[in-house]
Amino acid sequence: MSITDIQTDVDASEESSASAVSWGPIFAGAVTAAAVTLLLTLLGSGFGLTMISPWSSENPSATSFAVSTAIWLILVQWISAGVGGYLTGRLRTKWAGIHTNEIYFRDTAHGFVAWALATLLVAAVLGTAVSSTIHAGVQAASNAAAGATNAATAAASSASSDTSVSYFVDSLLRPASPAAATPERAGDATAEVSRILLNAAATGTLPPEDRTYLDQLVAARSGLSEADAKARIDAVLARADAAKKSAAEAADSARKAAAAAAFMAAFSLLLGAFIASVAAALGGKQRDDDETLYLSASGRARVT
Repeated sequence: MSITDIQTDVDASEESSASAVSWGPIFAGAVTAAAVTLLLTLLGSGFGLTMISPWSSENPSATSFAVSTAIWLILVQWISAGVGGYLTGRLRTKWAGIHTNEIYFRDTAHGFVAWALATLLVAAVLGTAVSSTIHAGVQAASNAAAGATNAATAAASSASSDTSVSYFVDSLLRPASPAAATPERAGDATAEVSRILLNAAATGTLPPEDRTYLDQLVAARSGLSEADAKARIDAVLARADAAKKSAAEAADSARKAAAAAAFMAAFSLLLGAFIASVAAALGGKQRDDDETLYLSASGRARVT
């Protein structure tokens, strides 16, 4: 084996002491991506505020506004990721003596790390803003409620401690006929009916004895016949049940919308990571190609 072959084997087995990570371009791309994100977010907020007017009846629907907001946030993620990734690849120094595939991998990894750092920076800024807003809201609510604390405590101590206990007390003291009730008892009929309905809403059922008593009480207080009183009670119970179902449907719709927004945000972030990686590889390739062309042109100029 010749000395040249031995020297080649030794050089091939040597490990570079320099790190393959160029933190300068990564930080530059991450800061740029975060700044572009904040700029475009504020710009989108301005456009969104121009779409809403308290004096106009032509405001967009909540669904249209939510869809347009989601699309804008996705575009913000993609644009910022592309700009930050491209700068990361373009600003890094040239790696000499490295295979082309390794260069592509390093550029892609640099773009991904820049995207991750930018995401953390934006999350930290937005998290701080949200925390400050929540703290201010809690502080304002605490100050507003401070003056009513003593009054609320006194009212709570003088009132019944549990609505269900009042309901059972009403059941014990309920007269055999509403017409035979004392004036004090008749004056408390509204509160008693409220407790019966609250108990029915909490348990999901209206006991037969409560329904019979409601029919008699409504007939006695309203002057309706018992049949008309039953019809009125059925209508009120139907409306209450419809309101309960409507509230449940609204809560379910809000849950689905929140889940869809979370999935869309996660998908947008994944696409942003991909775009940042590809943009970094593209920027690095253009940087190397431009340097190669420059060196070639300089060599031809010297030869001439």
